[in-house]
Amino acid sequence: MAALGWLTPRRRSATARSVLAGEASAEAARKNQEATAPLGEAAEPDFPVLGDDKAAAFFDLDNTVMQGAAIFHFGRGLYKRKFFETRDLARFAWQQAWFRLAGVEDPEHMQEARDSALSIVKGHRVAELQTIGEEIYDEYMAERIWPGTRALAQAHLDAGQKVWLVTAAPVEIAGVIARRLGLTGALGTVAESVDGVYTGKLVGEPLHGPAKAEAVRALASAEGLDLSRCAAYSDSHNDIPMLSLVGHPYAINPDTKLRKHARELDWRLRDYRTGRKAAKVGIPAAAGVGAVAGGTAAAIALSRRRR
Repeated sequence: MAALGWLTPRRRSATARSVLAGEASAEAARKNQEATAPLGEAAEPDFPVLGDDKAAAFFDLDNTVMQGAAIFHFGRGLYKRKFFETRDLARFAWQQAWFRLAGVEDPEHMQEARDSALSIVKGHRVAELQTIGEEIYDEYMAERIWPGTRALAQAHLDAGQKVWLVTAAPVEIAGVIARRLGLTGALGTVAESVDGVYTGKLVGEPLHGPAKAEAVRALASAEGLDLSRCAAYSDSHNDIPMLSLVGHPYAINPDTKLRKHARELDWRLRDYRTGRKAAKVGIPAAAGVGAVAGGTAAAIALSRRRR
């Protein structure tokens, strides 16, 4: 950490948390790595992929692989299973509103949001959340996978490369999605557990922005990959650190800032959205795990309007 001496104490602390989160996510991903079934027949990929045992592909999840936010659907599933009650939503909604109106990542408010969400799972067993994650995938997520991005992932697998999801969503739900799609594994936000029970704390911070890049860097080192030969895919400008880390960055369904950045650097772009843009839940990714509750509030409001 000596190289970080020029940073202010707050910046050094934030960088250290990003590194810790990235390393924890990479370790969890490698532990959970397992052989998976192939995705099945897929369309011809948009980008040619060549066999290379020193290369791998890293895919952001929300609005890249799947329409919408995984954390939004996970929150819906937890509310349905009474992990928290309607009266809690006012507090969660206020925290999310603050993020949207302030437009900055204030550490104190971010910590409050994370603590609120983590309190939901505190005391629950990791195995329980994994089982629930399987159910939630079937209920809300399976039909929202983008066929085009899925074909790209399959192209990497067919070339003998490993394919990883990289997301701020909890590593348990990220692992479920990766397994169901036949991918190698997933890098996600790691919540601390002791003897298989959640403590209500995070390891480092949510896997967002720079932390994603640190996770990819740590995993590549452990797997013996050459990042200059790897590919990464994302829709969000928040993932520019991860995209900039690899030799083959791709902007998929890009937001305005990423589209501009990609064009300036001549990165490849693909947009699988048709008609209007894919609906995005108004939850800043910076809120990380705290977005579970905010996403749930939006989901409940939506379901009530449709009754």
